[in-house]
Amino acid sequence: MQLSIYQVDAFANAVFQGNPAAVVPLETWLSDETLQNIATENYLSETAYFVKDGDSFHLRWFTPSKEVRLCGHATLASAHVLFAHLGYTGAKINFNTLGGLLSVRKEGDHYVMDFPTDAPQPFHVLRSLEDILGVQILEMAKGTDDYLALVESEAVLMALQPNFRALSDLNTRGLIVTAPGIATDIASRCFFPNVGIDEDPVTGSAHTVLTPYWSEKLGKTSISATQGGVRKGQLHCVLKGDRVDLMGKAQTYMQGNIFI
Repeated sequence: MQLSIYQVDAFANAVFQGNPAAVVPLETWLSDETLQNIATENYLSETAYFVKDGDSFHLRWFTPSKEVRLCGHATLASAHVLFAHLGYTGAKINFNTLGGLLSVRKEGDHYVMDFPTDAPQPFHVLRSLEDILGVQILEMAKGTDDYLALVESEAVLMALQPNFRALSDLNTRGLIVTAPGIATDIASRCFFPNVGIDEDPVTGSAHTVLTPYWSEKLGKTSISATQGGVRKGQLHCVLKGDRVDLMGKAQTYMQGNIFI
């Protein structure tokens, strides 16, 4: 069997930025074992698969170790493949996913993803997590999948060198660490060793938590954001009630074939 595969840098203004995702368009679903094996072989933070489903697409995401409920950057990458490579001409693309109905529209050279918000709930500061990070945590919150920790500054954020083995003991998917931004409103880094990703360069789903969190703090609904450590990406977030628009660019890095 031969399958097409694309590697796309999502939330990137140029290649070698943002978060790389593999995208594999399918005519029909393969076995979950095969989908996981391909994702493990790719060893990117996410491999996305989609199948045409009426007027929409059924979309799934796999890390190197498991399927996940929601992934922003691989959704953006999938929309980019449809618009830029597969001739999709509709005004927007609807994706049916484990995380609900998601839509992506194209505005100039940007893609805008319409996601549900994940309003974070206040959570007590875990002193054990301060030991793992080696910094003071000013406050914490918890989304559906992840802890969120606020640190003092972007400089503190960028200097983090977490103990990933210890982070993998958290009873969540992962950890979002955030701070006020320098060149943008907010900055963040995201760590997901529990799903095989020590650090994810740019995480769309994390911004469904970060946007309502920072919107309340900053007193505005339109927020510019940077995420990443060594590798960074940029996005713009607009809070719209219980939904959030996540806007960013995407760049095709590689196109090829899988033989299985």
